[in-house]
Amino acid sequence: MDVPMSWMKEYAPVTADIKDFIEDITLSGSKVEGYTTVAGEIKNVVTGYIKEIVKHPDADKLVICTIDAGQGRDLTIVTGAPNVRVGDYVPVALNNSVIAGGKEIHTGELRGVVSEGMLCSVEELGCDRHDFPEAPEYGIYIFPEPVELGKDIVEVLDLKDEVVEYEITSNRPDCFSVLGIAREAAATYDIPFHYPEIKVAEKAEGKAEDYVKVTIENPTLCPRYVARVVKNVKIGPSPRWMRKRLRMAGVRPINNIVDITNYVMIEMGQPMHAFSIETIKDSHIIVRNAKEGETITTLDGQERSLDPSMLVIADPEKAVAIAGVMGGENSMIVEGSQAVLFESANFDGPNVRITAKKVGLRTDASSKFEKGLDPNLALEAVNRAVQLVELLGAGEVVPGVVDEYPNKREPWQLSYNPAWINKFLGTNISEEEMQKIFEKIELKVDPVNHIVTIPTFRPDLEAQADLAEEIARFYGYNKIEATLASGTPTVGKRTYAQSITALVKDTVIANGLCEAMTYSFESPKVFDKLLIPADSDLRKAIVISNPLGEDFSIMRTVSFNGILTSLATNYNRRNESAGLFEVAKVYIPKALPLTELPHEIPTLTMGMYGNMDFYDLKGIVEHLMHVLGMSKVAEYVTEKALPWMHPGRTASVIVNGESIGYLGEVHPAVLKNYGIGTRAYLAVLDMEKVIANANRDVVYQALPKFPALTRDIAMLVKEDVTVKEIADIIKKNGGAYLEEAKLFDVYQGAQIEAGYKSVAYSITFRSAEKTLADADIADAMDKILKGLAEELGAQLRDK
Repeated sequence: MDVPMSWMKEYAPVTADIKDFIEDITLSGSKVEGYTTVAGEIKNVVTGYIKEIVKHPDADKLVICTIDAGQGRDLTIVTGAPNVRVGDYVPVALNNSVIAGGKEIHTGELRGVVSEGMLCSVEELGCDRHDFPEAPEYGIYIFPEPVELGKDIVEVLDLKDEVVEYEITSNRPDCFSVLGIAREAAATYDIPFHYPEIKVAEKAEGKAEDYVKVTIENPTLCPRYVARVVKNVKIGPSPRWMRKRLRMAGVRPINNIVDITNYVMIEMGQPMHAFSIETIKDSHIIVRNAKEGETITTLDGQERSLDPSMLVIADPEKAVAIAGVMGGENSMIVEGSQAVLFESANFDGPNVRITAKKVGLRTDASSKFEKGLDPNLALEAVNRAVQLVELLGAGEVVPGVVDEYPNKREPWQLSYNPAWINKFLGTNISEEEMQKIFEKIELKVDPVNHIVTIPTFRPDLEAQADLAEEIARFYGYNKIEATLASGTPTVGKRTYAQSITALVKDTVIANGLCEAMTYSFESPKVFDKLLIPADSDLRKAIVISNPLGEDFSIMRTVSFNGILTSLATNYNRRNESAGLFEVAKVYIPKALPLTELPHEIPTLTMGMYGNMDFYDLKGIVEHLMHVLGMSKVAEYVTEKALPWMHPGRTASVIVNGESIGYLGEVHPAVLKNYGIGTRAYLAVLDMEKVIANANRDVVYQALPKFPALTRDIAMLVKEDVTVKEIADIIKKNGGAYLEEAKLFDVYQGAQIEAGYKSVAYSITFRSAEKTLADADIADAMDKILKGLAEELGAQLRDK
């Protein structure tokens, strides 16, 4: 498959040199057979102007031209071309120039007259009349408009381009197109992939269904058939830019309508066909199996014998095309066609291959269909085709689309295991990098559940090993170190999730809490005790078919009823304080009644009362975040939406922008329902999210070489201002030297106005390169104080 670089770069802006590009795209899995340059060896050929023509004194068929080629002096060139005239602008091969085929041109004598170069035809520039229809059949090419003199002809005629030849494997039908290669190039260089913007201007009257009806009799062999109609068709030559691209891709331009179908096939990989609607009986397209003994004369003028294993496009009387192979001569577009049907269909690959072999006709279309194309591409392709019709002024598009698509192909999902992929490849690639690779090849990633959604244009991705291959391709085969095969005995050990869970338990125990074990079976009355609204999804619990009783009749959807019940038991037995935790599952049904197993979410629940308060619980959570390597990405944001928690004393735990749980004081009404006569506190963390975000990689830093500079500030703020808001402003304005902002005092009482509180912070600055002076941090402190004053209305205590 030949792909012009300029065409590909329209969708993937590659800047690499052609040789580097070929090496890089080959390493990422797209095999390159070679490349050619459109201009070839052409050099030192420029634009010129004929100022004078006189007859050669010693030759009847030669003339002597005086040429201004922008060289600072006029040139004398002898030519035998009969079509040149004074005032023409022509291509001029100067002395020591090279034209198509590597032929060198030098100053020489022709019948005693010195000729300082040569005037060129389009053939001598490596082109032909398909590229330049205005060129004479025999003679020098004459520019239709004046051009700048002395300019390189390669630039003037837009001949500077490379065409890369690819060998695409049969399992990658998505790469049999310019867009497919551009998508691969964009992924290789991690640059944006620009899909063409397809907008159709429907200017004709009527609707497409008024012009054509489509019936698919064999949806197995034809999963989809899409048709659009164009009226007032004007058949003529395509513009030069389209002819050029088609020629570079190895396709001969014919006329604008046929060229558009070929253009879309090369660009998007979807073969198309255009019918003259006048030739279709009753305007009814029927996709059916051929009849025994049926024949059709194809567009190449050959009569083909068909059999019932083959699929044809027909009208009620006759076959008008061999599906996926070639159209029939009886439906070809001719001069005077007023309405044209653009067909964009999808056919069964094996059937197309067998049909093409039986009729002895393998075409560009059949070679693509036999690979197994994506039926979801058909609509985009036909819209692109009629968009080009409007762009080229070749007709007016009738509104609407006739789209027969009985069984839509949907994206599918694959699970992946990063550890397995690394072991399979012998690599140590991070999950984040794997996710980035999946996303740049347009796979949708669920990093929490390690699931990717495969787009329908990638039928080759069927198993985890295929995903591993994608990782290897874009990570770089050359980066994978060679290793010897090795074997290790199977040794029982904890999984990663089990290890993190054990670490969580050990950490919580080390902070003074005791592990509890409560029932997974609960009573429906729990929801009322916890003030959970009647319409909440949490009430959609799984009912046990053979319960021990009503109090054990449902599977729990919240984890903290058991802990609150245990705290209530301790309180009623006059224990002054209690701190409990549990790691257990909640059971969230995917649908009721059950059609599949529920989602079982392991959850860490901590509860306490007595000589402990909110900050003790928050300290345990912060310590846990530190042990799990999440302290730098963990935030605590006020949470008011949980009915069982105190609305002003509850915070969500946010890690990497995602809530993994919450902590805070239990709502007084809930405490009353449980018979707890003192403040109690809860923390609930989703262990799946904790495990997914845990980072046990320890990074050590050298001790600082230079002393810190510390500034303490005390300020008055409204009592509803959170310390997080203050800390965020300090961090935002603290500059490069800010090391730490630490809260060390909060005071409300005497000397503090009602509704306000005094908050004091110790702010530490340090440089890794020098000892800081007061002047180094003055600007940062001014910005911090200004930010606190403007955004929070803070007032310094010393003012």
